[in-house]
Amino acid sequence: MGGPVRSGRPGAGAGGAVRRGVPAGLLVPALVGVAFLLLPLVGVLARTDWPSLLHHLTTPQVTQALRLSLVVSGWALLLSLLMGVPLAWLLARVPFPGKALVRSLVLLPMVLPPTVGGVALLLAFGRRGVLGPWLESTFGLTLPFHTAGAVVAAAFVAMPFLVISLEGALAGLRPSLEETAASLGAGPLRVFAAVTLPLLAPALAAGAALTWARALGEFGATITFAGNLPGATQTLPLQVYLLLQDSPEAATSVSLLLLVIAMAVLVALRGRWTGGAVREARATPPEGAAAPADPAGFADLGAPEEGPTLEKPPIRPGAGVGAGPAPAPAAEESDLRAELTGYTRFPLTAPAGTTIAVVGPNGAGKTTLLRALLGLTPRAHAEVLLGGRDVTRLPTHRREVAWVPQDGALFPHLSALANTAYGLRARGVPRAEARRQAREWLTRLGVGELAGRRPAQLSGGQAQRVALARALAARPRLLLLDEPLAALDQTTRARVRHTLRRHLAGFGGVCLIVTHDPVEAVSLADRVLVLEGGEAVQDAPPAEVTRHPRSPWVARMLGGNAWEGTAGPDGTVELAGGGLLTTAPGGATPPGPGAPVLAVIAPEAVSLHLARPEGSPRNVWAGTVRELTAVGSRLRVLVTSPEVPALVAEITPAAAADLGLTDGTRVWTAVKATEVTVVGL
Repeated sequence: MGGPVRSGRPGAGAGGAVRRGVPAGLLVPALVGVAFLLLPLVGVLARTDWPSLLHHLTTPQVTQALRLSLVVSGWALLLSLLMGVPLAWLLARVPFPGKALVRSLVLLPMVLPPTVGGVALLLAFGRRGVLGPWLESTFGLTLPFHTAGAVVAAAFVAMPFLVISLEGALAGLRPSLEETAASLGAGPLRVFAAVTLPLLAPALAAGAALTWARALGEFGATITFAGNLPGATQTLPLQVYLLLQDSPEAATSVSLLLLVIAMAVLVALRGRWTGGAVREARATPPEGAAAPADPAGFADLGAPEEGPTLEKPPIRPGAGVGAGPAPAPAAEESDLRAELTGYTRFPLTAPAGTTIAVVGPNGAGKTTLLRALLGLTPRAHAEVLLGGRDVTRLPTHRREVAWVPQDGALFPHLSALANTAYGLRARGVPRAEARRQAREWLTRLGVGELAGRRPAQLSGGQAQRVALARALAARPRLLLLDEPLAALDQTTRARVRHTLRRHLAGFGGVCLIVTHDPVEAVSLADRVLVLEGGEAVQDAPPAEVTRHPRSPWVARMLGGNAWEGTAGPDGTVELAGGGLLTTAPGGATPPGPGAPVLAVIAPEAVSLHLARPEGSPRNVWAGTVRELTAVGSRLRVLVTSPEVPALVAEITPAAAADLGLTDGTRVWTAVKATEVTVVGL
């Protein structure tokens, strides 16, 4: 105890790399490289005439050159901002032919010799250049050997720093942040001003600072294109060049000034300019880690659900274990009617107050469905009516459709309270009233005491509740939740699911929840919509989907055995993977012979034996145990057989012990014909 705590990462901590040993083959040349960069700076400091420093820096020639440098670099920065910001946006956000070529042109001034750049500018904008005569005859503008020419030369060599910095930040900015802001009712200008710009501000400031510093120190392109005219183009770097011939001590003093300015810019940036993405203050703490306390707690929400039930439990608005005010309804009760085309191809209707769970394998079109309803994807198109109002041709921010993406997309620069109030403010609610309503919603979802925290200070469960509060506070007609609980651990997921179910019970609009969790599908939803390949395979109440799944994927998601095959005579099923399955007649009208069917067998309906069973089972196969998995208080046993597809049985641990089951044990599986459910496909 009391010893130093070391990170598990290699080389972490002060001197971690040295403790683990750095190869001399790397360390020696690295130190030589540092010395190579440092010694010239030391030379400037060593050769500076310190007693005469102030005198050298206040001579009329130097002060005039300094003023001109500040003017030129300032205008060069402005010119770079006017052209570089839109250019960075296009490179980061807009696909177009020749993008690689354009990016190469942006980088070219950084690798081009400055004097060559000056010659190129002269041939382009000089009096005999490509555009020079036209600029002079049309606007009376002559760039070479004028201050304007010095500005153009400085902008030419400095603008790439701004474009590269901003493009990297734009590329790293999560699109879901801007899309979520639009879904909350914010128009494009508000999204840019309140979300995009604040998140880009560090990269923009860093790029602008480097652009200004590079323009301040430009020499080669300036002297080649604009000349060396005192008071017009003779900037401070050019003054250094002249002083070297007549007064080396003064040249050293002015060089020190430029060196100090450059170092001050770099120190102020503190390594922010790396061409990378926008970074949040720190990552969201994982569930179970040492995260900020949750004062609201969930002790009153009961134990987690352990498995899906056949029916969604009836819940009254405001009822439930948790305390607090009843959930508020949407602004208006609105039904949903949508016709989807493109990758997703089906009609979708739902009365007000309906919650639909959208399930299906990866690539089935679940997220595409949500984005089509938002008008955010070219992959699919949705004709959408909400409460009888056609919103198809309206932009996202005018549809009254709130979206909670899987990552929550909380705005990292805003507090939980400001995040929750965002949609209200976007719809014109006064600031004080918006914050009051936002605080009420945070309290309803058990995170009211966290209103002042930013997303980086919230745990995963807390962040998801804030994201949900933000969406509900906007009073949408349609609420879209894309796997809202996927990032949570099992215990937290059960607690947040309980809270979500309680508040959806009072929601007056329609809610769609994309999920891969069968518990969420059957406990939160009134209907389950099953998608495969962009098409609706099944749309039915949870109990119907649980009893009669029409998709092998759903049957497996619910824990059942699902075998595809073809209906045969006398209630048999010829399995697609080989084998014959006997079923019992009765129930719904059976599919005719030759029809594609899905045979579903519950794991608990499969019995295991060490010897071939005698008696009533109609379906008996020999197999081998390949996997045993604990599920709650029971064991799931995977049995493979050469006669039929792999089969999952569910038994008690005591039964497994009596049978002596281990990986590789030879067993017999038996399924009664009455335990097989056959569904036509």
